[in-house]
Amino acid sequence: MDHGTPPLRSPDIESLETARRVLRLEASALEALAAGLDHRFEEAVRLLATTTGRVVVSGMGKSGHVGRKIAATFASTGTPAQFVHPGEASHGDLGMIIRGDAVLALSNSGETAELGDLVAHARRFGIPLIAIVGRPASTLARHADVALVLPAAQEACPLGLAPTTSTTMQLALGDALAVALLERRGFGPEDFRVFHPGGKLGARLSRVADLMHGPEELPLATPETPMADALVAMTARRFGCLGITDEAGHLIGIITDGDLRRALQPGGALLTRLAGEVMTRQPRSIPADALAAEALRLMNEGGITTLFVVDAERRPAGILHIHDLLRAGVA
Repeated sequence: MDHGTPPLRSPDIESLETARRVLRLEASALEALAAGLDHRFEEAVRLLATTTGRVVVSGMGKSGHVGRKIAATFASTGTPAQFVHPGEASHGDLGMIIRGDAVLALSNSGETAELGDLVAHARRFGIPLIAIVGRPASTLARHADVALVLPAAQEACPLGLAPTTSTTMQLALGDALAVALLERRGFGPEDFRVFHPGGKLGARLSRVADLMHGPEELPLATPETPMADALVAMTARRFGCLGITDEAGHLIGIITDGDLRRALQPGGALLTRLAGEVMTRQPRSIPADALAAEALRLMNEGGITTLFVVDAERRPAGILHIHDLLRAGVA
């Protein structure tokens, strides 16, 4: 028996170890990036925030792919932006970049030849130039108004050749710029919805007013309504509930299927009672300008399927059913 041959290792175990090593290397680089941010980041945010035109993002190769994502993130969070390929810029697309714009150029080496014409164009027309770069003494860093220098970090590629750690830092720094600009502008959920009308995200950012049934469909009664009549009103609207309002029209209670079952217990004498005796007081409700996602949260927390929509005085203005949220793609 050969005692000197090491046991074979599982390829799956080796892959897991590789993955953890890559993630730890990149996480460490991000920590260094965060620790090294200084006044230059603040100056970059100020330049971008005061730009009256668009933020033009550019980069070559992997930096270009990252740049496209950064431009898309800017655009979706309230900062008008577009990506311009540096090669195409030299063949006419420089016309897309005008006074009032700002340029965000990405290059780990800072010596990307294809960026040369774009940098020269920015300098010629006094267009602010921000660089995300890996070398502080590079050509791009020297010509930039603000150079955001990435910390020296080992690429996760074992050959040290494929951009991995460096592009992760570029991407994260782009996110940091976008979020800082978002907060500076006071960009809120309603603004976000304007740029994300489709899909699940757009649905969850819908307002209750967009989905609710209006006042003409409200199932309502007063506390003095006999339960025989209350049942007729309740079943006519098919929401599975009945709102109870006082003389001033304020919502003071609700009758649900659960309330009916409890009132039907032996000795309950349901039909001889009044609505005010059966109702549950102070029901959950929601304002019309609340997000649909908030309505879903209230329904889930309360184990209910319907919410009355009320105004500031708790007067019913509409009603929202879980089916409305399902149809809209919120739930």
